[in-house]
Amino acid sequence: MDLLAAMRIYVRVVERGSMSAAARDLGIGQPAVSERIERLERDLGVRLLRRNTRVLACTDEGTVFYTRSKAVLEAAEDARASVALGEPVVRGVLRIAAPQSLGEVVLPAMLLRMREQHPQLRIDLILNDRVVDPVTEGVDISLRLGHPGEGSFVVRPLGHVRRVLVAAPNYLARHAPVTEPQMLAAHPFIRVMGLFADDQLALVDPQKLIVHTPISAVVSTSHWRPMYDMLLAGAGIGVMQQHACAEALSDGRLIQILPDYTVPGFDLNALFPAVRPVPSKTRAMMAMLEQYLPEALQEVGRSAKRARG
Repeated sequence: MDLLAAMRIYVRVVERGSMSAAARDLGIGQPAVSERIERLERDLGVRLLRRNTRVLACTDEGTVFYTRSKAVLEAAEDARASVALGEPVVRGVLRIAAPQSLGEVVLPAMLLRMREQHPQLRIDLILNDRVVDPVTEGVDISLRLGHPGEGSFVVRPLGHVRRVLVAAPNYLARHAPVTEPQMLAAHPFIRVMGLFADDQLALVDPQKLIVHTPISAVVSTSHWRPMYDMLLAGAGIGVMQQHACAEALSDGRLIQILPDYTVPGFDLNALFPAVRPVPSKTRAMMAMLEQYLPEALQEVGRSAKRARG
């Protein structure tokens, strides 16, 4: 049995969560994938995967074998790249997990630049706002907002994501101006699920003191885009990550409320598995993120200041 090929199939099955999805990625039939996994389990003498009609999950042995197989495949890819055409070539599939709005608004330009520099690299971008552990979720890099937590991964800071309290001019024209935080409770508040769940909004006043003010949440969404559209339509007020609404602030479709107060933002970190050597594709993507992402976030902040000025 070609163990390296079997490892590649197994890793793809674990990362995709199904044999049919892995088969599509690999360009082979699902029966061939299933047969190869069964042969691998027979050869190893252990069950790697638990299967039923709805769930495919690793056994304890399967988790260990996945981690080791991933490292072996990365090392093999680096070994090939180190001698290909006499110079390193970044190739393979890079899986990167990111928060929704960051991945939709900020990352595409960097991923296009990455592809221009490394045309043999394929990129899978997975967007969600839940916590993604790169070790257990099978991604090469996980971008995470807030505290990175604990785990067997490397953490690299990439900047700070600011948030702003906004409403549309047509909403503000129909309502009394908001000049003090306590006035927010009288306005319909639109939020992303999981945020401000206690109906309290924390603000930092000009003296750097935390002010907790009640809000009246009328709509909660699982994605930032419906909230953004409703705010643009004048349905209420809400807090948005600055990069997601920078253009609307710049052209006047949204206006920052209580500009002397700050909505606490989130630190942005990149997490990747603590393996040695670090795969060349991970090194290349991290170099791209560290070079361009902090500046992109700072430019968003500068644009917002110009819009207020």
